[in-house]
Amino acid sequence: MIVHLIDGTYELFRHFYGLRRFHKTDPPFGAVSGVLNTVAKMIEDGATHVGVATDHIIESFRNDLWPGYKTSAGMERALLAQFHPLEDALVATGIVVWPMVEFEADDALASAAARAAQDSQVEQVLICTPDKDLAQSVSGTRVVQVDRRRELVRDEAGVEAKFGVNPSSIPDYLALTGDSADGYPGITGWGTKAAAAVLSHYPRLESIPKNWNDWDPSIKRARGLPGALFAAWEDALLFRTLATLRLDVPVFNSVDELRWNGCRPDFDDKCKRIKAPDLYRRVSAKSLSPSQS
Repeated sequence: MIVHLIDGTYELFRHFYGLRRFHKTDPPFGAVSGVLNTVAKMIEDGATHVGVATDHIIESFRNDLWPGYKTSAGMERALLAQFHPLEDALVATGIVVWPMVEFEADDALASAAARAAQDSQVEQVLICTPDKDLAQSVSGTRVVQVDRRRELVRDEAGVEAKFGVNPSSIPDYLALTGDSADGYPGITGWGTKAAAAVLSHYPRLESIPKNWNDWDPSIKRARGLPGALFAAWEDALLFRTLATLRLDVPVFNSVDELRWNGCRPDFDDKCKRIKAPDLYRRVSAKSLSPSQS
């Protein structure tokens, strides 16, 4: 079987702002309808085992660690108002949903990917999001990231080609470079090229030599970087903690729980509410036979 793990928060943002380009006003449930259409298309294309993670609230345990970490402050009300209706509609679709409160949607996806990869029934895990945080969950060709909008699949070799580091070094990479979307700045002087060059030789922060003279001579433009890093060492470790996705989120006990077996009786009402009657026809018409896996 192939397991599809979907970043519901990313999809909601994508459809919300995608609609903005074509409408003068925000349809009340336009982004919800867009996400459901995406899920319906995946089911029509043969997806059998599906899980969606969402941020039930934007804040998480990381806000207690770093005051500048992302919050819902400043988010548009028309967008925030669609998070909970999306979760309800996905449940009515018959999809397993993980609405995160203490953790983030990315943590749920990382936990689900790690657990699914341990199951011998699973041929491949597709993490459907371009979010660079999830690159750390990629493993060989067994666990991959899928950017459906760009029709791009990124396996372990693809992560290394894009970032210059192995997936296991992504948290260290983000600690150095920062992540403006999540609200932490990284370390002064450390850009993406410097971080990739250094971490390709020293995969973890702790393995980076404190003395520039001890660095591998093939690393260019290294002078000054050790001083900046070790002067902000505690921040670097904290940023890595922020960037490290949790693998202990309770998502499922058995991958069989992710099997889609058709929509629920209230799905018709949900579709009427979001003014997407065609969705009900499409999803209700598509049912899995007992032999599919």
